[in-house]
Amino acid sequence: MTITLIILFVTSALFLWGKLRSDLVALLALIALTVSGILNTNEAIAGFANPIVLMLAGLFIISGAITQTGLAKTLSTKLLQTAGDNELKLFILTMILAAVLGSFMSNAGTATLLLPIVFSMTREANLSARRFLMPMAFAASMGGMMTLIGTPPVLIVSTTLVEYGYPELGFFTVLPIGIILLIVGLFFLWNSSKILTRNEKKQSSGFGEAKSPTELINEYQLADNLFRIKMNADSPMVGHELRKLNITKLYNISIIEIRRTSQGTTSIFLKSAQHKLAEADTILDSDDIIYVTGAFNDVKRFTNENNLLLIDTTQAEVNKKSIIKEMKFDDIGVAEAVVLSSSKLVNKAVKDSSFRNKYSVNILGIKRKSEYLFNNVQNEKIQSGDSLLIQGTWTNIDELDNEESDLVVIGKPTEEATKVTIAHKATTAAIILVAMVLSIILKLLDPVVAISAAAILMILTGCFRNIEAAYNTIRWQTVIFFAAMIPMATAMDKTGTFRLITDVLINTFDGYGPHILLAAFYFATLLITTFISNATSVILFAPIAIQTAQEMNISPYPFLFAVATASVMCLASPYSSSTNSIVMSPGGYSFGDFIKVGLPLQIIYMILMILVLPLLFPF
Repeated sequence: MTITLIILFVTSALFLWGKLRSDLVALLALIALTVSGILNTNEAIAGFANPIVLMLAGLFIISGAITQTGLAKTLSTKLLQTAGDNELKLFILTMILAAVLGSFMSNAGTATLLLPIVFSMTREANLSARRFLMPMAFAASMGGMMTLIGTPPVLIVSTTLVEYGYPELGFFTVLPIGIILLIVGLFFLWNSSKILTRNEKKQSSGFGEAKSPTELINEYQLADNLFRIKMNADSPMVGHELRKLNITKLYNISIIEIRRTSQGTTSIFLKSAQHKLAEADTILDSDDIIYVTGAFNDVKRFTNENNLLLIDTTQAEVNKKSIIKEMKFDDIGVAEAVVLSSSKLVNKAVKDSSFRNKYSVNILGIKRKSEYLFNNVQNEKIQSGDSLLIQGTWTNIDELDNEESDLVVIGKPTEEATKVTIAHKATTAAIILVAMVLSIILKLLDPVVAISAAAILMILTGCFRNIEAAYNTIRWQTVIFFAAMIPMATAMDKTGTFRLITDVLINTFDGYGPHILLAAFYFATLLITTFISNATSVILFAPIAIQTAQEMNISPYPFLFAVATASVMCLASPYSSSTNSIVMSPGGYSFGDFIKVGLPLQIIYMILMILVLPLLFPF
């Protein structure tokens, strides 16, 4: 027991020190427990086979799919638009939305998703983002206390109950707790968040200098020179490769995309199975609709001479704002690249750059100082300092960025690709998510099976661009941390450490009744979580809570939920939860800001839960 306590103390000290990653500290503790002989090899690796580890990995994938398909963002945007510029309504909707999303997605994922939306919303309404960001982060944590999958501490509590022979938690068992937390939080934070706007300095959202594809399309006025053309079966161009048609040279226009109309969708630039990037070896088909850029007169001449149908018969016919809103960039991307003075491209014509042949990338426009060039681009000579608007698959743009040392692509193409949603898969993701939730609620499948199946289906149905993108959504540091820390509980149980702590708690507080003991558990968990992660607190305290309740011959549920709630709602520290950490820098918050707003709310929650939990889950 002494060795176990020493390892636990050193591990906690390393977590508090913060110089080493939490997963590395957990692995070091696991090795120490094994080398000291406290755990055998099977006990040491048992954490990696624990259902909660597999569920966590699956939930990260599901959360990533919800984000990647734009399902969460669509819901967020539509709900927030209903509030207009009413500050109270915006505040309430933001917190409710964060809580709802946080009950199905990871809390960190929810905060990350809503961060740019809150900045945009408050900027348009001329409101302070600082007043919204911290409450939004807190609300995401409140949402975690609404469902079984909302936050790891609830999953840990459920798993611990099963290990001690109790039934696992239902999907919405903790929902009443989450609703109470949200209602109280709304009333409190609406008033207390005013503190955050005092002496406010202008904050930057901190998202980097790279422009989004839509911003680039707007800036380079591409939509103003974009036209749709329908191929005809009797056109002389049908069945020929683009390279042999020499369209750019003959007509001074550029074909940027080809769409197979027989396969459906019509949203511009939406690259799916129906769309093709215009490459040199692309063969035109009679049912194609081609998208071209260029001067209207040149486009008109091109269609007349090749027996084609110009869908947009006048330049003013296309609703430019509508086109921009409809533009999607999932596989086919648009980026901006700056030509350095040392580049071998300087004084070369665009058509001689070999970008299309070498990288399958098109140059759609050039920004030269304050001038934008988009007509006759292929014959334009590239100059030092030019910004090139390039189009191609995100993979090809990334390859160009890596290969061309004299050309700088603004931003990171692979990162920009992850920001672009696969919108046509949003319905698929929603169906899979609902099916998973229903299967858990109706107990058709074990939670670990339901979550794993849903994660695999998200990948197989194309809610990610590829399997690597799905794996990249998994926070491996968190997964490994859990797998390595779970055996710590085994060691504490095996050496009698849990029994010792249980006896101390009972001997100290037994005479004062279960409510005081409940308060002791809540306060101890809250205190520990201030310095270490909430998951670590629950891993350590959940077994103690069960054993204490068993010794007193009362229900363990109020104690376990006190531990879970205290760990999740530790709000006075920016480092106790990932949601707090995410908003700290963008919101320009200090440690003191979290204490001013979070500490009073923590105290309110502690008093409230000590009174309410025994009513919801009697001793």
